[in-house]
Amino acid sequence: MFLESSGHLSRRKGAIEVICGSMFSGKTEELIRRLKRARIAKLKVEIFKPITDQRYDEQNIVSHDANSIISTPIPASSNILLLSNEVDVIGIDEAQFFDDELPNVCEQLANSGLRVIVAGLDMDYLGKPFGPMPQLLAVADYITKVHAICMHCGDLAHHSFRTVTDNSLVLLGEKESYIPLCRSCFVKAAAMQKAGKI
Repeated sequence: MFLESSGHLSRRKGAIEVICGSMFSGKTEELIRRLKRARIAKLKVEIFKPITDQRYDEQNIVSHDANSIISTPIPASSNILLLSNEVDVIGIDEAQFFDDELPNVCEQLANSGLRVIVAGLDMDYLGKPFGPMPQLLAVADYITKVHAICMHCGDLAHHSFRTVTDNSLVLLGEKESYIPLCRSCFVKAAAMQKAGKI
């Protein structure tokens, strides 16, 4: 049996927590909140973000509400394994921009007893699953889906609608390039955009 006679595991229990949703839904805000609470609990925390995301700051993770926490920008998810020695909690922001190895990296970390908290967009601007997020959601122990407010009708928003003409999958931007929309408004706006009416 892998359990000791006392009924306790001989090591820490690891877990993967995924925070997902559209742009402007508070994903990074929630990630920062959880990481700050872990630090209050005297846990050693290490935080990573993709080196390509420098919208607000080269190093810090910054939410749309300007809350921030220091992080390490990295070029590939494998770097997380090299830089996560002697820590209790790993935070990862903008997971959708990482390579497809990220879910495997997170599983290795969780299997070694670490708490891994990941935040990212679950869908791209076309409403399709984004990068490694679908697999991360499949292997996650806990999932939190957060919502923005639809800029057209005021309902809960699930989609990030791109308001500028650019067909590249990755377009780093903010309110000048994207608005959150509910499913109904997203479908209507996408049809109008395709027809050249907006």
